[in-house]
Parts: sequence; structure tokens; C-alpha cells
Amino acid sequence: MRGFFISVDKVIILFLYLFFYFMPFTIANTVTFEEEIKKSRFQAIAEIVENEQQVKAFLEKNKDISTTHQCWAWKIGHHVRFNDDGEPSGTAGRPILATIEGNELTNVIVLVNRWYGGVKLGTGGLVRAYGGCAGQCLMLAEKIELIQKKEIVFSCLFNEWAIIQYELMQQQIEFQEHYTETGVMVEARVQVHQIDPLKLKLQDVTRGREEIKVVEDQTHDA
Repeated sequence: MRGFFISVDKVIILFLYLFFYFMPFTIANTVTFEEEIKKSRFQAIAEIVENEQQVKAFLEKNKDISTTHQCWAWKIGHHVRFNDDGEPSGTAGRPILATIEGNELTNVIVLVNRWYGGVKLGTGGLVRAYGGCAGQCLMLAEKIELIQKKEIVFSCLFNEWAIIQYELMQQQIEFQEHYTETGVMVEARVQVHQIDPLKLKLQDVTRGREEIKVVEDQTHDA
């Protein structure tokens, strides 16, 4: 029986393929795109979102009563939502979502506004209009790697806080401290790979008294 051998070059190529294939991406900044289709004006707005609260804030910020329809779709991790806002079912929100997934993006919301111009587009025309406008918008966006982050909480005494605060700042970790009668309670947003080293640091400074708690179901990306 012949031995099974894979060259180092092939292993490296396979690793890089899997790394980039499964690497999640999002957009770097808010982008917009406008076009006119058979006298109807379409405007797409794409923005980064990390949770449903940000989705609600985005939709509220971009609410426009002058539009005929405001259709949207978003994807955050494995969670998706879409809305046809009065257009025939499946002709607006789903095509917008398809463009997000077709571009292999996550943590993105795309809103497509329509101002009706008096000419009906038909089912197929609506699908092409909403999906096309969303797609053109996303083509303008810079695609960046998504870095998974988690929310953590922990506490320490007043005399320990300066050391821990310095550590957080050195690692460029976002945090917010809350002073209590007995010490400091800290909420932080960290990259996944930063959690274990930070746990060790906290245990060392507090002599094993305190532990980091990861807030469940609060995974974010940046």
C-alpha cells in the first residue's frame, strides 16, 4: 500500500483557501446608490449593524414619509430579516437579502427606498429593481474582515483598577467602568482571542477572587 503524501505547498494553499472561504466579511462604511427605473426613483442605503437595536435605530433614522415603499433586509451572523413594505410578497426584501448573501456579507442592513413614478414594473421587474439597486450599492462598499467580539463583565477593588485599566488600554479594548461602594464593575467588548489572557490577568491581580463573565447571546462583530 502506497503511503499518502501531501506536499507542504498544497497544505498551505488548502489552509489559505479554507481561511478566506470561511472568513466573515462586512462593509467598511455606509454607502448609498440611486437610480431611476421606468420613472420610479430607487435609493439604496447600506450600513453596518451589530444587533437588532442598531437595526431599529437605522430604520428610525432613515424613515422617510415621502417614499412609496421602504423595503429592507439585514443579516447578522446567521440571523436574517427582510420586509417588502407593501410591495408584492417576495419582490423586494428577499431580493435585497439575496444580494447581501451573494456578496458573502454579514452584519449589514440594506434599505431600498422607492418613489413610485406611475409605471408598474411587474413582479419580475420589481425583483430586478430592488435586487439590482441593492447590489449596485454593495458594489460601492469596501469589504473588510469581520472580527468577532463578545461582551464581558467583571469587578475589582479600587486599588486594583489602575492595573487592570492599563491592561485594557494597552490592548485597545473598549470598556465602561461603574463605581460602586466596594469597587469597580467593568463592562468591556473584547475580541474572542483576548478573553483567556484577560482572565489570567484578572485572576492574577485579584489573587483568584474575581472572574470574567461572558454575556451570553451578545456576540458582536466589528
